[in-house]
Amino acid sequence: AGLGTKDKVLVEIMCSRNNEQIAEIKAEYKKKYKNELEKDIKGDTSGDYGRLLISLCQGGREEKPVDPTLAAAEAQKLFEAGEKSFGTDESVFNCIICLRSYDQLRATDAEYLKLSGHSILKAISKEFSGNVEEGLSTVVKVAINPAMYFAEMAYKSMKGAGTDEDRLIRVVVSRSEIDLGDVKTEFQKAYGKSMASWIKDDCGGDFRRMLL
Repeated sequence: AGLGTKDKVLVEIMCSRNNEQIAEIKAEYKKKYKNELEKDIKGDTSGDYGRLLISLCQGGREEKPVDPTLAAAEAQKLFEAGEKSFGTDESVFNCIICLRSYDQLRATDAEYLKLSGHSILKAISKEFSGNVEEGLSTVVKVAINPAMYFAEMAYKSMKGAGTDEDRLIRVVVSRSEIDLGDVKTEFQKAYGKSMASWIKDDCGGDFRRMLL
Protein backbone atom coordinates (compact mmCIF):
# COMPACT_ATOMS: atom_id res chain seq x y z
CA ALA A 1 0.00 0.00 0.00
CA GLY A 2 1.26 3.45 -0.86
CA LEU A 3 1.29 6.55 1.30
CA GLY A 4 -1.86 8.62 1.64
CA THR A 5 -1.93 11.97 -0.19
CA LYS A 6 -1.27 14.04 2.95
CA ASP A 7 1.69 11.87 3.95
CA LYS A 8 3.17 11.98 0.42
CA VAL A 9 3.18 15.76 0.56
CA LEU A 10 4.59 15.88 4.11
CA VAL A 11 7.39 13.45 3.28
CA GLU A 12 8.23 15.11 -0.02
CA ILE A 13 8.46 18.59 1.49
CA MET A 14 9.88 17.97 4.97
CA CYS A 15 12.39 15.32 3.89
CA SER A 16 13.81 17.16 0.86
CA ARG A 17 14.33 20.74 2.07
CA ASN A 18 17.43 22.33 3.60
CA ASN A 19 17.54 24.35 6.85
CA GLU A 20 16.84 27.69 5.17
CA GLN A 21 13.89 26.31 3.21
CA ILE A 22 12.45 24.64 6.34
CA ALA A 23 12.67 27.96 8.21
CA GLU A 24 10.86 29.75 5.35
CA ILE A 25 8.15 27.07 5.23
CA LYS A 26 7.59 27.33 9.00
CA ALA A 27 7.32 31.12 8.83
CA GLU A 28 4.84 31.02 5.92
CA TYR A 29 2.82 28.28 7.63
CA LYS A 30 2.52 30.35 10.82
CA LYS A 31 1.52 33.43 8.82
CA LYS A 32 -1.16 31.53 6.89
CA TYR A 33 -2.55 29.16 9.53
CA LYS A 34 -1.75 31.08 12.77
CA ASN A 35 -0.18 27.97 14.21
CA GLU A 36 3.23 26.33 14.55
CA LEU A 37 3.95 23.67 11.91
CA GLU A 38 5.80 21.50 14.43
CA LYS A 39 2.81 21.58 16.79
CA ASP A 40 0.44 20.53 14.00
CA ILE A 41 2.79 17.73 12.90
CA LYS A 42 2.91 16.47 16.51
CA GLY A 43 -0.88 16.47 16.66
CA ASP A 44 -1.30 14.72 13.32
CA THR A 45 1.41 12.03 13.36
CA SER A 46 2.77 9.50 15.83
CA GLY A 47 5.49 6.96 16.51
CA ASP A 48 8.71 6.74 14.51
CA TYR A 49 7.14 8.66 11.62
CA GLY A 50 6.14 11.57 13.86
CA ARG A 51 9.59 11.68 15.46
CA LEU A 52 11.23 11.74 12.02
CA LEU A 53 9.11 14.67 10.79
CA ILE A 54 9.55 16.63 14.02
CA SER A 55 13.34 16.15 13.86
CA LEU A 56 13.35 17.48 10.30
CA CYS A 57 10.97 20.33 11.19
CA GLN A 58 13.51 21.63 13.70
CA GLY A 59 15.77 22.52 10.78
CA GLY A 60 18.96 21.64 12.64
CA ARG A 61 20.91 19.87 9.89
CA GLU A 62 24.65 20.44 10.36
CA GLU A 63 26.62 22.39 7.80
CA LYS A 64 30.15 21.32 8.79
CA PRO A 65 32.97 20.06 6.56
CA VAL A 66 33.01 16.29 5.96
CA ASP A 67 34.64 14.23 8.70
CA PRO A 68 35.82 10.90 7.17
CA THR A 69 36.41 9.32 10.59
CA LEU A 70 32.89 10.17 11.70
CA ALA A 71 31.51 8.80 8.40
CA ALA A 72 33.17 5.42 9.03
CA ALA A 73 32.05 5.35 12.68
CA GLU A 74 28.46 6.22 11.84
CA ALA A 75 28.29 3.74 9.00
CA GLN A 76 29.21 1.12 11.60
CA LYS A 77 26.58 2.50 14.00
CA LEU A 78 23.88 2.30 11.33
CA PHE A 79 24.93 -1.24 10.43
CA GLU A 80 24.78 -2.33 14.07
CA ALA A 81 21.44 -0.56 14.65
CA GLY A 82 19.85 -2.26 11.65
CA GLU A 83 21.11 -5.16 9.60
CA LYS A 84 23.50 -6.57 12.19
CA SER A 85 20.95 -6.72 15.01
CA PHE A 86 17.66 -8.45 15.68
CA GLY A 87 15.19 -5.60 15.37
CA THR A 88 16.01 -2.03 14.38
CA ASP A 89 17.06 0.91 16.54
CA GLU A 90 15.14 3.64 14.73
CA SER A 91 16.62 6.39 16.92
CA VAL A 92 20.12 5.84 15.49
CA PHE A 93 18.88 6.18 11.90
CA ASN A 94 16.78 9.21 12.83
CA CYS A 95 19.62 10.98 14.64
CA ILE A 96 22.25 10.49 11.91
CA ILE A 97 20.02 10.99 8.87
CA CYS A 98 18.22 14.06 10.26
CA LEU A 99 21.29 15.74 11.75
CA ARG A 100 24.26 15.26 9.44
CA SER A 101 24.93 17.48 6.42
CA TYR A 102 24.17 16.09 2.99
CA ASP A 103 27.92 15.92 2.21
CA GLN A 104 28.50 14.00 5.45
CA LEU A 105 25.66 11.60 4.63
CA ARG A 106 27.19 10.95 1.20
CA ALA A 107 30.49 10.08 2.90
CA THR A 108 28.68 7.82 5.38
CA ASP A 109 26.85 6.10 2.53
CA ALA A 110 30.19 5.39 0.80
CA GLU A 111 31.53 3.87 4.04
CA TYR A 112 28.34 1.83 4.47
CA LEU A 113 28.81 0.42 0.97
CA LYS A 114 32.36 -0.71 1.92
CA LEU A 115 31.04 -2.27 5.11
CA SER A 116 27.97 -4.09 3.83
CA GLY A 117 28.25 -4.23 0.03
CA HIS A 118 25.22 -1.99 -0.51
CA SER A 119 23.96 1.50 0.16
CA ILE A 120 22.12 2.89 3.19
CA LEU A 121 19.03 3.07 0.94
CA LYS A 122 18.95 -0.71 0.67
CA ALA A 123 19.37 -1.02 4.44
CA ILE A 124 16.43 1.36 4.98
CA SER A 125 14.24 -0.66 2.59
CA LYS A 126 15.11 -3.85 4.53
CA GLU A 127 14.66 -2.41 8.02
CA PHE A 128 11.71 -0.01 7.65
CA SER A 129 8.36 0.21 5.89
CA GLY A 130 5.60 2.71 5.12
CA ASN A 131 5.97 6.38 5.98
CA VAL A 132 9.23 5.97 7.91
CA GLU A 133 10.92 4.09 5.06
CA GLU A 134 9.73 6.72 2.58
CA GLY A 135 10.91 9.59 4.78
CA LEU A 136 14.37 8.22 5.57
CA SER A 137 14.87 7.16 1.93
CA THR A 138 13.90 10.62 0.71
CA VAL A 139 16.51 12.33 2.89
CA VAL A 140 19.23 9.93 1.72
CA LYS A 141 18.22 10.24 -1.96
CA VAL A 142 18.36 14.04 -1.71
CA ALA A 143 21.77 13.83 -0.02
CA ILE A 144 23.21 11.48 -2.65
CA ASN A 145 21.70 12.98 -5.84
CA PRO A 146 19.06 15.70 -5.40
CA ALA A 147 18.53 16.16 -9.15
CA MET A 148 17.74 12.45 -9.55
CA TYR A 149 15.29 12.57 -6.63
CA PHE A 150 13.36 15.49 -8.12
CA ALA A 151 13.44 13.89 -11.59
CA GLU A 152 11.82 10.82 -10.00
CA MET A 153 9.18 13.04 -8.35
CA ALA A 154 8.41 14.69 -11.71
CA TYR A 155 8.10 11.27 -13.36
CA LYS A 156 5.81 9.94 -10.62
CA SER A 157 3.60 13.03 -10.96
CA MET A 158 2.99 12.28 -14.65
CA LYS A 159 3.06 8.49 -15.03
CA GLY A 160 -0.16 6.52 -15.13
CA ALA A 161 -3.65 7.95 -15.45
CA GLY A 162 -3.94 11.66 -14.72
CA THR A 163 -1.32 14.14 -13.58
CA ASP A 164 -0.53 15.13 -10.00
CA GLU A 165 -0.35 18.81 -10.91
CA ASP A 166 0.49 20.01 -7.40
CA ARG A 167 3.51 17.72 -7.17
CA LEU A 168 4.72 18.66 -10.66
CA ILE A 169 4.44 22.36 -9.82
CA ARG A 170 6.38 21.81 -6.57
CA VAL A 171 9.23 20.16 -8.49
CA VAL A 172 9.46 22.79 -11.23
CA VAL A 173 9.03 25.83 -8.97
CA SER A 174 11.18 24.63 -6.06
CA ARG A 175 14.12 23.68 -8.34
CA SER A 176 13.78 26.45 -10.96
CA GLU A 177 16.54 28.60 -9.45
CA ILE A 178 18.60 25.74 -8.02
CA ASP A 179 19.18 22.81 -10.36
CA LEU A 180 16.24 22.39 -12.76
CA GLY A 181 18.69 21.87 -15.66
CA ASP A 182 20.27 18.98 -13.74
CA VAL A 183 16.82 17.58 -12.92
CA LYS A 184 15.97 17.59 -16.65
CA THR A 185 19.28 15.85 -17.47
CA GLU A 186 18.64 13.14 -14.86
CA PHE A 187 15.07 12.73 -16.12
CA GLN A 188 16.28 12.16 -19.70
CA LYS A 189 18.92 9.64 -18.51
CA ALA A 190 16.51 7.71 -16.31
CA TYR A 191 13.38 7.67 -18.47
CA GLY A 192 14.72 7.94 -22.04
CA LYS A 193 12.62 10.96 -22.94
CA SER A 194 12.91 14.64 -22.09
CA MET A 195 10.95 16.10 -19.19
CA ALA A 196 9.59 18.80 -21.53
CA SER A 197 8.17 16.17 -23.91
CA TRP A 198 6.48 14.38 -20.99
CA ILE A 199 4.93 17.66 -19.88
CA LYS A 200 3.76 18.40 -23.46
CA ASP A 201 2.17 14.95 -23.73
CA ASP A 202 0.69 14.93 -20.24
CA CYS A 203 -0.46 18.49 -19.60
CA GLY A 204 -2.49 20.98 -21.58
CA GLY A 205 -3.47 24.63 -21.88
CA ASP A 206 -2.24 27.31 -19.49
CA PHE A 207 -0.80 24.70 -17.12
CA ARG A 208 1.53 23.35 -19.81
CA ARG A 209 2.59 26.85 -20.88
CA MET A 210 3.36 27.79 -17.28
CA LEU A 211 5.60 24.73 -16.76
CA LEU A 212 7.42 25.10 -20.08
